Amino acid sequence: MSGTLNKVILIGNVGAEMKVHQFDNNDKIGRLPIATSESYTDRTTGERISITDWHNIVVRNKLVDVFEKYVSKGDKLYIEGKLKTRKYQDAEGQDRYTTEIMVNEFTFLTPKSGQANDASDDRQQEASSQSSEPSNNPSPSTSLSEEDPDDLPF
Repeated sequence: MSGTLNKVILIGNVGAEMKVHQFDNNDKIGRLPIATSESYTDRTTGERISITDWHNIVVRNKLVDVFEKYVSKGDKLYIEGKLKTRKYQDAEGQDRYTTEIMVNEFTFLTPKSGQANDASDDRQQEASSQSSEPSNNPSPSTSLSEEDPDDLPF
């Protein structure tokens, strides 16, 4: 393969409400943290250890509207995007770097309680229509652990 690829796939939980910034030309950018966790048992002590990593997620323009309307703290999301590193200066003038995931596509994995299935379907259709590529991801009410291995989309 002679080309390169910059692709990130995460399944995690939203850690805080999205912070939105609107520019003069009506473009929007939204930022929010997503947590991914893994756990294992320490062989020497038998203790269960859990490790959580935090990821900076960035959505732009129409996806910001979908996230503002439907995504809240604690929701589980499937995120596809690319890594981007930004350089900025802090208050003391020191150069700082941050790595973010620029979202191309996402799927809701947490069904919203108290909503009818029609509302959940509308939410998924709106999110799919806003993403840049057609989604082949599981529906919002499908749990990844419940999938039949023979029905995988790849």
